[in-house]
Amino acid sequence: MEFISVFDMLKIGVGPSSSHTLGPWRAAEKFLAELKKRDLVDQVNGIKVDLYGSLSLTGIGHATDLALMLGLSGADPEYIPIESIDVIITAIKNKKEIFLGGQIIIPFCYETDIVFNRSFLPFHANGLIFTATTDSETFSETYYSIGGGFVVKENEEKSDNDNAKEVPFPIEKGDELLAYCKAENKTISEIVYENEKALRPEEEIHSELMRIWDTMLECMYIGCHSEGILPGGLKVRRRAYDMHKNLIGVLPYDSPYSWLQNIRQTEVKFRQILKWVSCFALAVNEVNAALGRVVTAPTNGSAGVIPAVLMYYLVIENHEAGEKEIKQFLLVAGEIGSIFKKGATISAAMGGCQAEIGVSSAMAAAALCELMGGSPAQVTIAAEIAMEHHLGLTCDPIGGLVQIPCIERNTMGAIKAINAAELALETDALNAKVPLDKVVSTMWETAKDMNTKYKETSEGGLAVAVGLADC
Repeated sequence: MEFISVFDMLKIGVGPSSSHTLGPWRAAEKFLAELKKRDLVDQVNGIKVDLYGSLSLTGIGHATDLALMLGLSGADPEYIPIESIDVIITAIKNKKEIFLGGQIIIPFCYETDIVFNRSFLPFHANGLIFTATTDSETFSETYYSIGGGFVVKENEEKSDNDNAKEVPFPIEKGDELLAYCKAENKTISEIVYENEKALRPEEEIHSELMRIWDTMLECMYIGCHSEGILPGGLKVRRRAYDMHKNLIGVLPYDSPYSWLQNIRQTEVKFRQILKWVSCFALAVNEVNAALGRVVTAPTNGSAGVIPAVLMYYLVIENHEAGEKEIKQFLLVAGEIGSIFKKGATISAAMGGCQAEIGVSSAMAAAALCELMGGSPAQVTIAAEIAMEHHLGLTCDPIGGLVQIPCIERNTMGAIKAINAAELALETDALNAKVPLDKVVSTMWETAKDMNTKYKETSEGGLAVAVGLADC
């Protein structure tokens, strides 16, 4: 059984898309690693990348081309200074050359060496082929970006995470997770934590979970303090800035953490709560749309739901909450996401937006439910409720950009997650009619039935009804 860590589900990277930006970026890194393994890097005199399926149809809007150039340059999406991105891309385009893996400068023409083929490869909707040439040979590799930044080769059964490690509680389905909780008399977060300890030291688990949260918090902070128009041609005006300005008032702060403390002092009537949660989600996905750094949760396009719901808990529900609750929330969210990935998909190119916003809402609902005192059974019920009311949600980005309707959908997913958690807390598990595993399998069947034009191709829905010319 494949083990998927919370750190596989919650990856730090650059926007706007985990499958179209982070995935191709990681694929480029993998191809570089293959070249180095074969001692070919210093012999390469040309690189070509062919994109297929959804990557070719919406790749420009999702910055797939930029991600490929950054990946081939050897830049790391977790740590590259955001301000360096434009510098690197501009240099490649102007000089028509690329510093391959930081080792050798070779010719590279942006217009001709990245090819957008409108056809699909049979294995997955997000396919890409790298081809490197030397004086004596041609070397090619085919990769597939399967959602959430995961990358595989054709016919690989497992994704690129370290899944060879044995864990004490192997989990594929929700029923297995609940059985472990009952047998061990543990919460879901405790079971997940035991599995994580089989892979890395407790100190590393703590520091990495907090690094994920710090990235989420910084992303919300940046989004709430950035105004203007998002790039891409739709002329979408950032809204988190104005919404935040009206909500925060004149309270002083000088850092993301002092900002969080001050939000705890603001008015908490129902309308204000709705606005705050929406503001947090908008902020994250506006940063994502502007090629900022976010956390896949489980994807970049749905990156705003989990931070918004966790922030809701910290600033509205429990002012005493801190690192313990943050880690607990992320552990539960990661495990629920992995169940959906194993049993269905987290790729919009395979399952529509139900695979992104739907899964993120389920992850957030489950995590919030445990923090609010829900039993393991109620936690899985919360995840089920959240997904049940996202079934069939299409992915139809206007102009191929992760902006409309993607940014607003994060606010809706966050609000639904909170509602789902509250409903689950008022539900007797014995009376639940739809278990989590049933909604996972239903989501996958729905995904397979969904027309391809509603799977991140920009060939149907709002993407057709509203064009760039209308904006």
